[in-house]
Amino acid sequence: MPYPAFIEAFPALDMPLPDTAVRTHALRSDAGLVVFFEFLEDVTLPPHSHLAQWGILVAGEVSLTIDGIRTTYRPGETWDLAAGVVHAVEIKAGSRAIDVFEEPDRYKLRP
Repeated sequence: MPYPAFIEAFPALDMPLPDTAVRTHALRSDAGLVVFFEFLEDVTLPPHSHLAQWGILVAGEVSLTIDGIRTTYRPGETWDLAAGVVHAVEIKAGSRAIDVFEEPDRYKLRP
């Protein structure tokens, strides 16, 4: 099920992934960035870190690896990463997630 039309009307992000792999819709405030992700292809992100991040999986499957421990999330499950936690991510095609980033400008909004 797609996101509602009003969410799909939110601006997309300029991300380091091709448009064929992921679609994004985002809201930004001075306090953070809320992103509605839809993954069109399997995506693997190498180990990285940033400020705090909270997310919930809406559909599909996401795996996070932290300190060598891999945890797989299914719809309705959440993750809560403290600032600076190094993590790698594997996302299955068809997954949809909502992530909230502490960094308001983690990704730039597209015009």
